[in-house]
Amino acid sequence: MSARRIRGLLAGLFAALLAVSCSTVALTGRHQLNIVPDSEMLSVSTQQYGQFMKENKPSTDAVQTERIKRVGARIQSAVEEYARQTDHAKDLAGYAWEFNLVESKEVNAWCMPGGKVVFYTGIMPVCQDDNGVAVVMGHEVAHAVAKHGAERMSQSLLVEMGGAALGAALQSKPQETQQLWMGAFGAGAQYGVLMPFGRGQESEADHLGLIFMAMAGYDPHHAVEFWQRMAKASGGKAPAEFMSTHPSDEHRIQKIQEELPEAMKYYKPR
Repeated sequence: MSARRIRGLLAGLFAALLAVSCSTVALTGRHQLNIVPDSEMLSVSTQQYGQFMKENKPSTDAVQTERIKRVGARIQSAVEEYARQTDHAKDLAGYAWEFNLVESKEVNAWCMPGGKVVFYTGIMPVCQDDNGVAVVMGHEVAHAVAKHGAERMSQSLLVEMGGAALGAALQSKPQETQQLWMGAFGAGAQYGVLMPFGRGQESEADHLGLIFMAMAGYDPHHAVEFWQRMAKASGGKAPAEFMSTHPSDEHRIQKIQEELPEAMKYYKPR
């Protein structure tokens, strides 16, 4: 069989797989590729998150640690309320939320499926206060509830593992699969893997993040200030890990400003 014929067959198989594996982001309606069952994502998330916390030092800053947990709890309540209001409460089934702050100079934060959140101490000066933390927390949690990590993991399994199931990939190539997993959630700095979120995913996370922080009682206007600080923090140098997966530019800030009126409809000051 000719190489051209083989390429054609592979392309056809890939297209067929995409067709049967296409799902919809429940909160926005966008179509996405997802070949990993939610149950498997939650199970692996618990395992990988626990391993990460064993291998990394929790922050000894009691004030900042309490800030992460306090803001996280409010964002969690907002997400759960939003899911109930939009008839998507079932999509949060199996969530066991955790909010932790770890010692690292990296300017980064991420959220795995099931509400497994980590902030690095390096991002706290940019956050400055509860409002800044709420911007990041809302954005990262939005990535998780919109299943962006599952979407990226599905893409990686297709490209890097030939479409292998996640469990099978973990058994046959545990180190490589762990790298793909951590990279899929923006935690790849120390693992040598970091895959940028797509434009559609970023737009969804910004949009939903504004709503979540507003419902949690944080003024979404602070999102503009945060991204301006993040842009300034890069100082024209190589971007921080958080910046490399979350591009902060004038277009993004402009888009956020355009979405503020809608987000403010959900805002209830506390």
